[in-house]
Amino acid sequence: MSVFAALSKASPACLGLSVDLCLGEMVHLVDSTGKSCGFIMGIILFLVLLSINTFAFGMGTEEDYTWHLQRAPQVLDRRTVIMEPARFEAKTKLLINSTCGIACQKQLPLPTVSDLQNYLSYETLYNNGTRTLTEVDVRDFDMKNEFEIAQKKGHSRRKRQVFGLDSRFSIGNKHFITRYPFSTAVKISTGCTGILVSQNHVLTAAHCIHDGKDYVKGAKRLRVGFLKMRSKRGGRRRGSKRIKRSTKDKPSFQWSRVKRTQVPKGWFRGVADDIAVDYDYAILELKRPQKHKYMEIGISPSVQKMPNNRIHFSGFDNDRPGKLVYRFCPVSDESNDLFYQYCDANPGSSGSGIYIRLKEPDKPSWKRKIIGVFSGHQWVDVNGVQQDYNVAVRITPLKYAQICFWIHGNYADCRDG
Repeated sequence: MSVFAALSKASPACLGLSVDLCLGEMVHLVDSTGKSCGFIMGIILFLVLLSINTFAFGMGTEEDYTWHLQRAPQVLDRRTVIMEPARFEAKTKLLINSTCGIACQKQLPLPTVSDLQNYLSYETLYNNGTRTLTEVDVRDFDMKNEFEIAQKKGHSRRKRQVFGLDSRFSIGNKHFITRYPFSTAVKISTGCTGILVSQNHVLTAAHCIHDGKDYVKGAKRLRVGFLKMRSKRGGRRRGSKRIKRSTKDKPSFQWSRVKRTQVPKGWFRGVADDIAVDYDYAILELKRPQKHKYMEIGISPSVQKMPNNRIHFSGFDNDRPGKLVYRFCPVSDESNDLFYQYCDANPGSSGSGIYIRLKEPDKPSWKRKIIGVFSGHQWVDVNGVQQDYNVAVRITPLKYAQICFWIHGNYADCRDG
């Protein structure tokens, strides 16, 4: 029997889940109904290997899909001032609007160094409600590297992809929900998603904790939830005998409190104005270190340097409560600071870490790194017409330098991104 003949006779439940996930993320899952894919998994592995060869040598060279480390600029603290305590009166908004769309983003004049220093200054909120504002200096900054998309001429936008068949995959199998890379996704108590970027830090979207004017109510006692599997055992006694029920593993969250948060000033209303969404990212520092494996951040390459122009992320979508949802899709367009794409998503996935996997320099292995933060579904202006996109904030060299410093507390560990 040929491979394709065998596939045509395979269980749709098995193939529908496993083929897409294997090809999309090279993870091998078992059908959530408990059926073993058996021989089909061997066929899937064959297709995976075939797809790897096709993408690696048919669409580009190995060098094209390698992490190219570059010297990151420095975002140095200049001075810190104490501010009034936060009020925590804002409401969490999982859908935000951007007045500056794709064409607008590409036509904006490049910011000055003074502008960037203003946008990258940041506010720190502590768990007792006190806060500070830190002003920064930018050094060793290469305008060409930071704004490479704006320097390119003739960049054509791909055709708009219509939201159609739901392409999300719920990761419910206990063998994978607590394994890397899915285990890096965390739930934010305000209703968003985040991603673990160190043993003590979570990266998420700024709008998950701050509406641009004030911190949201839930940020006062902010917590981060890590998925774990718990065994549910039950039964009732009849006389002295206990009637046992079947044991079933169910996902639950182990919550950890947040010690402090950091948000760039560019997100605040009246600072960056139309491009505030470019700074829709925040770092949450946890009270206690976690033992989970985390994912490193990296400087985002251009879309052409991504395998199949594709990005990946997992989040806790509101329409699938208690489930981690994985998806992947190609980027439809890009600006210097944003990715525009049509990955199926639902409120609740905002703040998810956008990642890709590229080859490590001078090594046979491939490595995942976070290159952006999913901001969410937005209506953006495209040549005067409102269109809907899913938007993600790119990690540029400057943003890498800032986020890395927030994580490590020193610039020695943040020089190469």
